[in-house]
Amino acid sequence: MPPVSAREGANIVLGVAGGIAAYKATGIVRALREAGHRVDVVPTTNSLQFVGAATWEALSGRPVHTSVFEAVDSVNHVRLGQEADLVIVAPATADLLARAAAGRADDLLTATLLATKAPVLMAPAMHTEMWQHAATVANVATLRSRGVHVLDPAVGRLTGPDSGPGRLPEAADIVAAALPLLGSGALSGRRVVVTAGGTREALDPVRFLGNRSSGKQGVALAAAARDLGASVLLIAAHLEVPAPSGVELLNVTSARELQTAVEREVPGADVLIMAAAVADFRPAQYVASKMKKTDDVEAPELTLVRNPDILAGAVAARAAGEAAERGGWPDLIVGFAAETGDESHSVLDYARQKLARKGCDLLVVNEVGESKGFAADVNEVSILFASGAEPVRAAGSKDDVARAVTQAIADAL
Repeated sequence: MPPVSAREGANIVLGVAGGIAAYKATGIVRALREAGHRVDVVPTTNSLQFVGAATWEALSGRPVHTSVFEAVDSVNHVRLGQEADLVIVAPATADLLARAAAGRADDLLTATLLATKAPVLMAPAMHTEMWQHAATVANVATLRSRGVHVLDPAVGRLTGPDSGPGRLPEAADIVAAALPLLGSGALSGRRVVVTAGGTREALDPVRFLGNRSSGKQGVALAAAARDLGASVLLIAAHLEVPAPSGVELLNVTSARELQTAVEREVPGADVLIMAAAVADFRPAQYVASKMKKTDDVEAPELTLVRNPDILAGAVAARAAGEAAERGGWPDLIVGFAAETGDESHSVLDYARQKLARKGCDLLVVNEVGESKGFAADVNEVSILFASGAEPVRAAGSKDDVARAVTQAIADAL
């Protein structure tokens, strides 16, 4: 995957909490400076036991403060957060996570976290027992619910003889996760509608036809669009993960319910992202009472009918100029394709055919299988463009993929 472009010359705050992994953060400063960004290092007092202020000043070329009572004339405890384009905290200790989750502002770093509206990425580092403690788990969940990006720690050797989850990720990995967040704001003022999850087509009051979609990728897309400043509506079929905070939520069940919601809600939006796994077929007849299994009755024969093609319908409605009184259909319509290859065609072959057939502006395609795509925490996709631009590959966690897709959307707009 090519690197996601980040705005050069950004103002980045690097917070350093008091853990032995603080020495690794020196590599973060160097990488950010080499990328052309200005870095203000804000260490906690305890972290200076591991890496001194002189080191941070030499690496960053900027003065270093820890207290809200330093550089008072410039209102430093507010100014740093207000002027930041991105805040990174590495290492984020259990104590720092707790203070940030509680909204404390008892030093310059926590005050900066409260004052900023910039994206925040935290890279935890601590012993395994501390990372897995219920208090830390709750604090991380709280921060993530507020839109803070909290990385999972690496697994490996810790201080002393023990090992497990709790290592600070390598500096290059932290920078790679952080720099795409500099695109935040790229969708400010935009209305984005995301569909997610798998539709369910009822056979009777108990049974349904469905698919293996967990909704994870669609939920991650909604969160990524939110983080880029968009106003987001998530139209959710069956989800196995909670919807993100800070977005509108509309629940549906079947493909026809999803179609109705899209036709009602999407006109006037700037972007439609059709990430839902929509059932291609539904039972021709719904049975109002549970179909019984008895020894004297053969297995029922099911007749299926085709569901509406919601993506193609949206493209056709836009081409026809429908819903002009409600703002019209979006300028950018994004489709998703879960594909498998076969002996005659590759996944990308089928994806290109689908892009031409559907008429959408972008098509995000991933290969699926028993252990690929559905319900997994990682994904690998190719983003195809109707304009003929070269496809973009994105791989990693579903949050990583979502950030790449939404950045491509922002660039296309």
